[in-house]
Amino acid sequence: MSDAASSAPPTPPLSDTVQHALAVSLRGCSELLPQADWVKKLQRAEATGQPLRIKLGLDPTAPDIHLGHTVVLNKMRQLQDLGHTVIFLIGDFTSMIGDPSGRNVTRPPLTREQIAANAQTYYAQASLVLDPSKTEIRYNSEWSDPLGARGMIELAAKYTVARMLERDDFTKRYQAGTPISVHELLYPLMQGYDSVALRSDLELGGTDQKFNLLVGRALQAEYGQEPQCILTMPLLEGLDGIEKMSKSKNNYVGITEPANTMFAKILSISDAQMWKWYTLLSFRSEAEIAALQREVAAGRNPKDAKVALAKEITARFHNAAAADAAEADFQLRAKGGIPDEIPELALSGAPLGLGALLKAANLAPSTSEALRLVDQGGVRIDGSVVSDKGLKLDRGTFIVQVGKRKFARVTLS
Repeated sequence: MSDAASSAPPTPPLSDTVQHALAVSLRGCSELLPQADWVKKLQRAEATGQPLRIKLGLDPTAPDIHLGHTVVLNKMRQLQDLGHTVIFLIGDFTSMIGDPSGRNVTRPPLTREQIAANAQTYYAQASLVLDPSKTEIRYNSEWSDPLGARGMIELAAKYTVARMLERDDFTKRYQAGTPISVHELLYPLMQGYDSVALRSDLELGGTDQKFNLLVGRALQAEYGQEPQCILTMPLLEGLDGIEKMSKSKNNYVGITEPANTMFAKILSISDAQMWKWYTLLSFRSEAEIAALQREVAAGRNPKDAKVALAKEITARFHNAAAADAAEADFQLRAKGGIPDEIPELALSGAPLGLGALLKAANLAPSTSEALRLVDQGGVRIDGSVVSDKGLKLDRGTFIVQVGKRKFARVTLS
């Protein structure tokens, strides 16, 4: 060891506050880059009392937020609870370009009207996770619209095409001869410029956002700012346990869905998948989750842990009473019982064929699907399984059940 190395002062230990903040940051995350820089920022915040600026941007490409979106929102809330400033950025400008992340084709651009309509609900739904009184909400059109053609050219001059093509999805599309529109190359630049405009210290995103987040670091350095750190969170697989949660894949749990629906959907995930959901979605401590895992490994029914997770998440987006009611409703349905509250409707035209009745009651998407459900033994009238596809129901009131969870009280006249 050299004299210089041996005489270097020892690195001072991290304070309890910084250690705790680092542990909160790292929980469940895929990468925190550069971690050493983040520690320095945390130490500076502790020394000066100035909170750090933490940014998350979401493009309002759909009207609803699902549990997959809340993985990064949960992390934002955890850092918010440590006293830092969180910025919920609605990408009303970048939505017009369309994020090419993970895409093998050009994303269709949205109209301003579609973006405005979706943006109206985004923050209201995000506020179910974040503390609205401590959240800064911004729209990137604030600085992107005034940038203009000259500003866009000057911005584009700060990044090379070669670096842009290092991006995995661009590389694959280029090698495959799949078209890449020039405006798609602008998306990472515009997202990166958001970090410049907001002077962010940390930007969060899914693992598919890593390239865009790194562009933000590079552009901040170009503009003479201290580069942000980046924190990526894993993508949450949906109810199928395979594909990324997505409304288009119908494997999602919407955060504004009815409590009973939310509870039942969460209970449908696999036992193995449950533990990842605990890490990314639960507010329980890591020690509590580890203890629960040990209990299940020792023989406790994993359904107990899954019910606890479903109740926690349902209570967060509704309330504890709604979560309790959802659990009771699920247990009743599982036993073949009839819930206290079921849809009611009146239909005319008796006698009415079973297939037409199921379709009219929204218990089957079509008459043919209704008859297929009858063949499978999945249809009950007043508690009895129906096997006759040609059955016609006359005047009266009937409890109609499809599967374990779909009910309707139908009055025919």
